[in-house]
Amino acid sequence: MYKKLILALLFVVGSTNAQELNCTVKVNFEQVASTNNQVFKTLETSLSDFVNKTNWTSQKVKNVERINCSMFITINEYLTNQFKATIQVGSSRPIFNSSYSSPVLNYNDKDFNFEYNEFQQFNYNPNSFDSNLVSVVAFYSLVIIGMDADSYKLDGGIPYYEAAQEIANVAQSSGYKGWLQGDTNQNRYWLVNNLLSNTFTQFREALYSYHLEGMDQMHQDQKVAKGKIIEAVTKLSYMELNRPNSFLTRVFFDAKSDEIVSIFTGGPTVDTADLVNKLYTISPMNASKWSEIKM
Repeated sequence: MYKKLILALLFVVGSTNAQELNCTVKVNFEQVASTNNQVFKTLETSLSDFVNKTNWTSQKVKNVERINCSMFITINEYLTNQFKATIQVGSSRPIFNSSYSSPVLNYNDKDFNFEYNEFQQFNYNPNSFDSNLVSVVAFYSLVIIGMDADSYKLDGGIPYYEAAQEIANVAQSSGYKGWLQGDTNQNRYWLVNNLLSNTFTQFREALYSYHLEGMDQMHQDQKVAKGKIIEAVTKLSYMELNRPNSFLTRVFFDAKSDEIVSIFTGGPTVDTADLVNKLYTISPMNASKWSEIKM
């Protein structure tokens, strides 16, 4: 009962609070041969309205505080009302005293199949599974909000991850891929369960240290700020000792690798030898990028 009450508060639709997301939604249908392209354009418009006009939480949000994010959907196959697709989800947050926005999430979900009839209404109910399209979009909306909250307050994202986890739990009986533990070790099930797991608390700590203690302090003292960013990477290296090649490490560096290279190849120099060694160890897939950081 308590959990349902919390979910009801989180998913109030039509309240007077401003919506949390400022999301660009795009549907790419170039790979599909269809005589009715309008259905894809209608889908794009309807999803954009759904994401941006839903109050995902009970928090009061000013318009300038809305989270800039994106959902790029690529349709790979289309037959009648059946869609096989992928969804690329991204978000960023502004850096204090700067015009720069720092990427927080950049994730590609390849298990995004759904049914859709043109002009169908998107009715979201967190306690039931009505549409894989709605559930996936709602899930990532809450993950975006959770990761953004973690970047401002230690463990600030937990309530939103818990709401996303409830979506995943309800969707497990749907038969759609991406919601089940056994599908793969890197899907929506594992994403939200890892975000909430005590085993991966250093990931949430790293989001906080990297952004609030690091990036947001760049305007005051770049050397001190860079030190905090190194500390954030160090937290991830501790996490990797217990869980090598973890899903969340990949999620972090998919968003942050280019930015880290940019930070440590410009501005005041700091000792990066230990940082680079850690980066090579915990994210070897980005080795070519780490080689650009001058020690």
